[in-house]
Amino acid sequence: MISDETFSIKAIAIMTGLTEDALRYYEKIGLLPRAKRRENGRRMYRKEDTQLMELIICLKKMGVPLKDIKEFAALSYVEDIVSVPEVHEKVLAYRQKIQDQIDYLQKIVSVLDYKMTNKKNLLKDQIH
Repeated sequence: MISDETFSIKAIAIMTGLTEDALRYYEKIGLLPRAKRRENGRRMYRKEDTQLMELIICLKKMGVPLKDIKEFAALSYVEDIVSVPEVHEKVLAYRQKIQDQIDYLQKIVSVLDYKMTNKKNLLKDQIH
């Protein structure tokens, strides 16, 4: 259901965690569609607009470059990611990159847990 409630750029920035400058920039480069305007020319957004913004945030956190995000964002309105093989492959590659980072971080957590549980020095066990 589409809401009639509208939000200023400041309010939408607070809701999404994106800066006002980022919202303007993403609109300028075509990553976000041009925002509707009030009579005074100020941007206005609907709650539904945050869905694309959340996708952008997620993809950025994955390390996806803006040019690729633009490609993904365009598809989000039209097609399923899996239906475009090149995009699907890119998403799988980014997913694997994230999984590799998670695995690496889990190893670090395991080492720290071992050190704390066994009251070991943070450096390698010292030999006297």
